[in-house]
Amino acid sequence: MNINDIIISPSVMCADLCNLEKSIREIEKEGIDTIHIDLIDGYFSPSMPLGIDTVKSLRKITDMNFDVHIMSNNNEFFIQEMIKIGVSQISFHYESSTHIDRYINLIKKNGIKAGLALNPSTSLSVLEYCLPQCDTIMLMLINPGFATDKNEKQVIYAEKKVKDLYKLIKGNGLNTKIEVDGRVSLDTIPGLVKAGADMLVAGSTSLFIPNQSIAENKALMEKSILEGLKGREVI
Repeated sequence: MNINDIIISPSVMCADLCNLEKSIREIEKEGIDTIHIDLIDGYFSPSMPLGIDTVKSLRKITDMNFDVHIMSNNNEFFIQEMIKIGVSQISFHYESSTHIDRYINLIKKNGIKAGLALNPSTSLSVLEYCLPQCDTIMLMLINPGFATDKNEKQVIYAEKKVKDLYKLIKGNGLNTKIEVDGRVSLDTIPGLVKAGADMLVAGSTSLFIPNQSIAENKALMEKSILEGLKGREVI
């Protein structure tokens, strides 16, 4: 595995919300082909950063891969809307889903990658039957929707949970991606990548560090990624 196998997924929520197109162009300029879009209903999580119309507008100005993370008590509504817009991956939460298999099938039959997101304390045991159907498992490393709370720290078992999932995936002969979201910082990236993370949701502690350019922050991220890859266990 090399650095090109690790996907950086910049969080739109951490970009300049008053100048989103400018932020998108800066990200594109650095060769990043994916952006992370959080859709929150205000009930599953106490936040509502982006609306569906904003996602539609973004789709009109860029061909980047849209990595959509739904945090809602009504997953099917948002899934259907994202299918209409045309996104690359849709992840929804296990904790708010009664019909997980239905949602996965709905997403995949439309040619979109399906991801299942887990809150920090949700056990990996819930993946026993559905893991083979998932293209990606997203591990939340802080509680969803609390990224702006500076007192909200990454859970202390973050690396262990990533490593346990990595072993579970490889032990079943699967190629499921591991996406990590929440305080994915320059300090935590090496340990998360070493443990098995493939996709890094980049926010204000990595790609969008204030008073530094996207180019500068990307270079720092790549240094942290390389450090992690050197220690990754091959299973």
